[in-house]
Amino acid sequence: MSIILAFSGGLDTSFCVPYLRETYDIPVHTVTVDTGGLRPGDAEAIAERAADLGAASHTLVDGKKDLYDDHLSYLIRGNIRRGGVYPLCVGPERIVQARAMVQAAAEHGSTAIAHGSTGAGNDQVRFDVAIQVLSRSMLGHEIDVVAPIRSLGLTRAASTDYLLERGFDVPSETTAYSINRGLWGTTIGGEETLTTQTPLPEDAYPDTVSPKEAPDEAVELEFTFEEGLPVALDGQGMDGVVLVQQLNDVGGAHGIGRDIHVGDTILGIKGRVGFEAPAPEILLTAHRELEKLVLTKWQQVKKDETAQFYGMLLHEGQYFDPVMRDVEAHLLSSQSAVSGSVTVELYKGGVSVLGADSPNSLFNADLATYGEENALWNGRDAEGFTRLVGIPSLLAAESSTGAAPASTHRSSISGPSVTPISG
Repeated sequence: MSIILAFSGGLDTSFCVPYLRETYDIPVHTVTVDTGGLRPGDAEAIAERAADLGAASHTLVDGKKDLYDDHLSYLIRGNIRRGGVYPLCVGPERIVQARAMVQAAAEHGSTAIAHGSTGAGNDQVRFDVAIQVLSRSMLGHEIDVVAPIRSLGLTRAASTDYLLERGFDVPSETTAYSINRGLWGTTIGGEETLTTQTPLPEDAYPDTVSPKEAPDEAVELEFTFEEGLPVALDGQGMDGVVLVQQLNDVGGAHGIGRDIHVGDTILGIKGRVGFEAPAPEILLTAHRELEKLVLTKWQQVKKDETAQFYGMLLHEGQYFDPVMRDVEAHLLSSQSAVSGSVTVELYKGGVSVLGADSPNSLFNADLATYGEENALWNGRDAEGFTRLVGIPSLLAAESSTGAAPASTHRSSISGPSVTPISG
């Protein structure tokens, strides 16, 4: 008998190691899934931390490729931001991490999986639902889930005291802020995010410079997209994970991607979180511009609708609902023409699109020039169209005023004859 613990090395999961050992008197195996948030030296420090706390074993799993292929690729195709702001930095990570936990449970023959989520946040739902579903499919039965912070209702101060009483050190930064780093961004929770009036201080953002202190010289980036996904940066082909990592570095150096999001939690209350996400800010801006060039109006309307639905369910722990596979199929279909290049400029926290080009562009200056001339219709065609397109509004206006429907209006002014377009 043993317990698998999803371990980040932070305050809450550090508390869980000695607590689980003391409470259940069985080995605790810690598993860390690298979803892109480990900096140089972090993996070694986390392994050492797990050993010091008394873990029976520690495993590091590289989950970056699975995160990109299974989740981030659809967020890019969908231009998905919750509330039009937050690029879903955390939710997809929990699916990848839960899968690794269940796999570890199978290897160790463990009877339970533990995580450090609180009873007020979204992660408890994401972990619990994913573990329930995945354990049934991978193990053939539903495994027990243990969440000590949730069940005990502990504050960060209480977790800190527990560890200090047992002689374990607690870095001060883990008490002040809850930091979750990942490939798609970093979320930041602290005293300021418990209200809606106060911004995060500059030193709360761990990896991006302040836009005010960003370089005075702008930088240009050119992306190549194939069927909705970036495949090259400045002409150099690269793997999606590597490309996102590079964008986080260059974007962070220019103050890109800082923001605060207020939204509805899965449990029905309002929540507020700070985040820095340079790569999503840059990529989604570029991808959106290319879509506007190659998709029809109604393709954009319907794709945006289903994409936001997809993001909502993913954020709320419903990734395994079959409807998600249906939406993924739609997103894939919608991207068949989204290939081409986009050039953006980064400058002091802002991302500006300089231009876009595609072999599938619907922008055809040879046929029509906006506001000037065209080869697809003549003036009489346009006059008739404007009359017809306004009929629903005209009827509604007459109905609201009680006026009798007007007869068809024909101008008494005779104009020049119009020669039909040839060709």
